[in-house]
Amino acid sequence: MKIFIKLIVLTLFFGSNFNLNAENSPKEYLKGKFYKTVQNNFLVATEKLNNNRFSKTVIVILENNEDGAWGLTINKAMGEIPIALLIEPSLNSLKEREKLFSVSVPIYWGGPVEPDEIFILHSSEYKSESTIKYGNVSVSKDYNILFDIAEKKGPKESLVILGYSGWASGQLEGEMDKNRWELSEINLDIIFNTDNDKKWFQAIENSYIRL
Repeated sequence: MKIFIKLIVLTLFFGSNFNLNAENSPKEYLKGKFYKTVQNNFLVATEKLNNNRFSKTVIVILENNEDGAWGLTINKAMGEIPIALLIEPSLNSLKEREKLFSVSVPIYWGGPVEPDEIFILHSSEYKSESTIKYGNVSVSKDYNILFDIAEKKGPKESLVILGYSGWASGQLEGEMDKNRWELSEINLDIIFNTDNDKKWFQAIENSYIRL
């Protein structure tokens, strides 16, 4: 899904505290040893990342293999917008659109990759045609889930997220070797029910002890 009114999203983004001018992932980086166990955990930024856009970031790592890793940031709220602005106008009638404008949802920055792509991270009791289950959470990427959320027929818990965080082969492990990230057990309460300004503190407190 691509968002159709990018100007509104950019306004939300520039009005936030995130550093859009931070450098992209380096072309050359220390490649670390591949760890399959990174997947299905929180990736929590350490104090070494205080001065860039990933400061105090909590990311759900959904996939990690020898080709790279990706996940969704869960604690960088950008603001709220009506669901109507996330759905292509041709997909609903004027009456439906008026209803969709009456329902607003929080929007989260998921990471610097594909910032106009929409992901809905949600509890796993809900399933649509696009739903993929990752451990205790699921991700959907079709318009039906947005209609269902507007009609209160969607998942019990959900976050609407723009973009994702991704790493090339061995890049994330190299950053972990430099103590830029810690791993912590995924906690659904932290994802969906904890205040955004408290998620990082709770996740870092629960981080695994390094061996």
